Amino acid sequence: MLGAIEDHFKQPSVKKADDKEKQIVLVRLVNDVCTISIDSSGELLHRRGYRQAVAKAPLRETLAAGLLLSTGWDGTTPFVDPFCGSGTLPIEAALIARHVAPGINRFYTFEKWPIFEGDKFKTLVEEARKAILPSAPALYGSDRDQGAIEMASANAARTGVLTDIRFACHAISDLPVFAGPGLLVTNPPYGFRVTSNKDLRNLYASFGKLLREKYSGWQVGILCSEPPLIHALELGAPVSTLSILNGGIPVKFYQYKIS
Repeated sequence: MLGAIEDHFKQPSVKKADDKEKQIVLVRLVNDVCTISIDSSGELLHRRGYRQAVAKAPLRETLAAGLLLSTGWDGTTPFVDPFCGSGTLPIEAALIARHVAPGINRFYTFEKWPIFEGDKFKTLVEEARKAILPSAPALYGSDRDQGAIEMASANAARTGVLTDIRFACHAISDLPVFAGPGLLVTNPPYGFRVTSNKDLRNLYASFGKLLREKYSGWQVGILCSEPPLIHALELGAPVSTLSILNGGIPVKFYQYKIS
């Protein structure tokens, strides 16, 4: 691409950059339409930087935040994730509840651009920091895998929200009852994602029974790729359904109001 530009103008178009100054230029050709864009971010935006330890089939940070925001949760009521894995959902819930702006501590490629107004950007960051709340409501994450809980705790510590979240290792049957109502959002195992367990219907049936008996009035969001597992919950028709991709797998986010 650069060679073609230089040939057209018969002179070098830009100076050669060293590794620290390199700017990624993206060229896309679709149906005879060429789009040229430049990368303004650098590191992929979905990487918050805290998730250095991951359990099985983790959610992207941005997907987790998007699911939480899609429920309309305002961060003032309790939050529970009974299949928390490496803690992405509880951590993102803590960030939302405390009004922590996404990417507030990261570096962006546009900060190296000649037109970048550093003073104005610094002011925006300072304003965002002042908006951060000192604490969050009750946030709870559990998993039956002790290793996953250790990862979740380490990730939360890196994020600075470990004191906001109570993590515990236990089976779904031992999930405690919380003063609510609140929000329960979770990414439980499902067949295409976790192949070690071929029949998960009993797990989903037990989970649904627990929700019906102990979480009346709560808002519930469940990510799953298999309708038979959702039917096993016996929660009735969902209030809403959102179709998305999770790790390239078509899944749906089912939202319920437990009555």
